[in-house]
Amino acid sequence: MSYLKLHRWILATALALPGAAFAQQTLTLYTSQPNTDAQMTVDAFTQANPDIKVDWVRDGTTQLMTRLRAELSAGVTKPDLLLIADSVTMESLKREGLLQAYLSPERDQYDAELYDQEGYYYGTKMITTGIAYHTRAAQQPERWQDLVNEQYRNQVAMPSPLYSGAALIHLAALTDHSDLGWDYYTALNQNGVSAQGGNGAVLSAITSGTKPYGVIVDFMAIREAAKGSPIQFIFPEEGVTAVTEPVAILKDAANPEAAQRFVDFVLSEAGQQLVQAQGYLPAREDIDPPEGFPARNEIKLIPLNAGKALDQAESNKQRFSELFGG
Repeated sequence: MSYLKLHRWILATALALPGAAFAQQTLTLYTSQPNTDAQMTVDAFTQANPDIKVDWVRDGTTQLMTRLRAELSAGVTKPDLLLIADSVTMESLKREGLLQAYLSPERDQYDAELYDQEGYYYGTKMITTGIAYHTRAAQQPERWQDLVNEQYRNQVAMPSPLYSGAALIHLAALTDHSDLGWDYYTALNQNGVSAQGGNGAVLSAITSGTKPYGVIVDFMAIREAAKGSPIQFIFPEEGVTAVTEPVAILKDAANPEAAQRFVDFVLSEAGQQLVQAQGYLPAREDIDPPEGFPARNEIKLIPLNAGKALDQAESNKQRFSELFGG
């Protein structure tokens, strides 16, 4: 569905949505979405909920958390909602008692592993990490284990979890995997895998042929392939890891009822059609993936224990640094 058609559909159904007669309210949203995506999300929500105005602030997740904590310490205005990169950050806020639970009726359309079972946060999309390769590369990898084979020696790039949040999630999930673990990362190091910077650096390395193979988030590689770049993305047989861009309501939200409507919207069919239109894999099971992605039921997700990942974040980064430097 095109974004224009989605807008028309939202407008046509807005009056049928519950809560259309609410008095004017203002929500404050902190988000790490790219500016264009954030504006599209807010526009779609306010079209469906014309009685609610949304003020939003966009920055990286780390910067937003620094800002939020400073505001909380000072007792000044803070957001009603967060829409940020990963569940590990949300788990930290939950433990600190900074979020409020809300059991959205939309949750039944989602895999249980994509949201907090107590309702403190909900994944809104799946940005998976898999393998990409240059279309003229000698090998066509199919599994994570392929990257430790001799044919790939000194030819693989991956983002560093010291810089990339998605890479840190990937590290936590793979090292907790019974068939991979830290032995896998040791083997990657011994096979000359390069770990520097973020996903953008990996994309450049693959498309230029500097490193014909790489570990990278799905949409970057798939979008570049659609533009004609010499890159192919695959979902490894063992499964993929994912960041889920969760949404959550702050404990002391000034407008909790309106915030709940925002949560319901981004989890709804309309909200997930927007995710698809933006070129991401919807978290909701009944929405088709965008062009270039396999069917949702063909993607195997490696589970992430967000609590364990939070507990081990610093030790994981330290151990990774000892192996790969940085």
